Amino acid sequence: MRKKRILSGMRATGKLHLGNYVGALENWIKLQDEYESYHLIADYHNLTTNLDTAEIYQNTIDMVIDWLAAGLDPVKSPFFRQSQIKEHTELHLIFSMLITTARLERNPTLKDQVRDLNIENIIYGHLGYPVLQAADILLYKGEVVPVGEDQVPHVEITREIARKFNLQYGEVFPESEPLLTKFPRLPGLDGQAKMSKSLDNTILMSDGPDIVKAKLKKAVTDPLKIRKGDPGRPDVCLVFTYHKKFNIQDEVEDIRTNCSSGALGCVDCKMRCANALNSILAPIIEKRKYYEANLHEVKDILNDGEKRGRAVAQQTMSEVHEKMQLG
Repeated sequence: MRKKRILSGMRATGKLHLGNYVGALENWIKLQDEYESYHLIADYHNLTTNLDTAEIYQNTIDMVIDWLAAGLDPVKSPFFRQSQIKEHTELHLIFSMLITTARLERNPTLKDQVRDLNIENIIYGHLGYPVLQAADILLYKGEVVPVGEDQVPHVEITREIARKFNLQYGEVFPESEPLLTKFPRLPGLDGQAKMSKSLDNTILMSDGPDIVKAKLKKAVTDPLKIRKGDPGRPDVCLVFTYHKKFNIQDEVEDIRTNCSSGALGCVDCKMRCANALNSILAPIIEKRKYYEANLHEVKDILNDGEKRGRAVAQQTMSEVHEKMQLG
């Protein structure tokens, strides 16, 4: 039986944090045996919010190292840079003719980004971000797209564009389906909605044990639990959210009980959380050291992935040209 095809991607933002791991990478690793997966380094997408390209290549390498260290297998799932496969931009141009600006302006994700990043003037490329994303997905005929809930509107735009192209020119593209992650958001250390490097509230996948402990010491907790002995409310505590995700079930229940009774203080709770996190991060950090010492392997993985991705992209565009009678 043929496996369904997945296209997943991340912007080239450098070393990843636990929010990236929980929201995307962990899920990609689980899915790579179940689906035929392709993984995109969306370096062109960086330009929607930052025109400085000086660090994009190094950020790409750092991100790919985290992918590899966490367990993403480039043999099963090729990695490639958007900028190195020209068919992305060609299909983006064609797709931009199939959607109105009014439809793009209704995109709720765009509205959230404008608000969160305090953007006064929206650039043309930012407005068309979902169109380029549609090209990214459909160039590889992605049937399933693993996303967080905030990205579902983008997948709907992808579906609309695929439908419009197929009706206008003939059947080429699938109507991609979103596949929601079960744990889509991890709150930042300051209690913000999600981890974000721009807010400096992250734990990186590459952070060593001492750094994890130092960061967790500053994490917000239940504001009503001021000292040990005060009964806590685990379900409103940020650190308990981390326990539920990263700690073993017996520990989670013990922490819930003793926090609620006041027997467990916040400092001890944070150190137990740090121990759980460090046990998960230790093998990732060890693998990361290997790839940092063997950068030629990382570059070879990228080159191989781009060769494989390019072959699929060229085949898709050949079908597009045929349907459009472009020769």
